[in-house]
Formats: sequence, structure tokens, C-alpha cells
Amino acid sequence: MACVFCEIVAGTAPAIRVYEDDDVLGILDIRPFTRGHTLVLPKRHSVDLTDTPAETLASMLAVGQQIAQATRASELGATGNNIAINDGKSAMQTVFHIHLHVIPRRDGDKLSVAKGMLLRRDPDREATGRIVRDALAALDTTS
Repeated sequence: MACVFCEIVAGTAPAIRVYEDDDVLGILDIRPFTRGHTLVLPKRHSVDLTDTPAETLASMLAVGQQIAQATRASELGATGNNIAINDGKSAMQTVFHIHLHVIPRRDGDKLSVAKGMLLRRDPDREATGRIVRDALAALDTTS
């Protein structure tokens, strides 16, 4: 069975990339809870927490932290972030290639993560991708 995230890593499926290094890829979620909702995934396939090396999880979380900082420092205006890994079908994992969700939050946004799963669309994914990429680049120069 094909893995859409492996296809994205290979460049054979489309995605808005906001971060990439040798081991980890950050892409905008195709159905975001909020603007800037990013998925951080290892380039090497693993299914869930049970078969993902701790070093890989640490790398994913470090990148997730940078993206969370970028959403706060950018025009996205996040005042907080939800960070989550849906680990297995019962935890609402739908793509079985482990990934970390970075969900920007804003004061008063009234988002309930469980209720927000009905229909989500970003009106301008390209612009959102640019915002996150630019904010990540700016973080690199100030660190």
C-alpha cells in the first residue's frame, strides 16, 4: 500500500514545504485546523510511536518547536500552539507514517480540536507556506 507522506518526501506527491533537512520534512496540513497548521514528519518511513527511534522523535519535536516559534513571530499571529502526535487508529491517526501536528492558536479562536475535524480549508495555502518559511528563515538569522 502506498504512503502519501513517502510520496511527498520523494517529490511524487504535492505539498507545501515549509521546512526540510536531511531527516525531517515540515509541510502544511492539507486540511488545517488553523492557518499555518504544519505536519512534521521523518523522511524515513515509520508507522507510529512504537517503531520510531527516539532520536527521530527528538528531531521531529525540535523542528516542531521551531515552527511553533515561527508562527508566533510571524504575521500568522499565534499566541500559542497545540503540538500533537495521533498515535494509532484509535487516536485518530489517518496517515500511518508518524507525524507531529503543530497547530497555531490565537487568543479567542474558539477552536475545539475534536470538533474542528469536520471541514477545514486554508483560503491561501501558498501564502501560508511562504509566511511559515519566511518566519523560519528569520529565526535562523536571529539565533
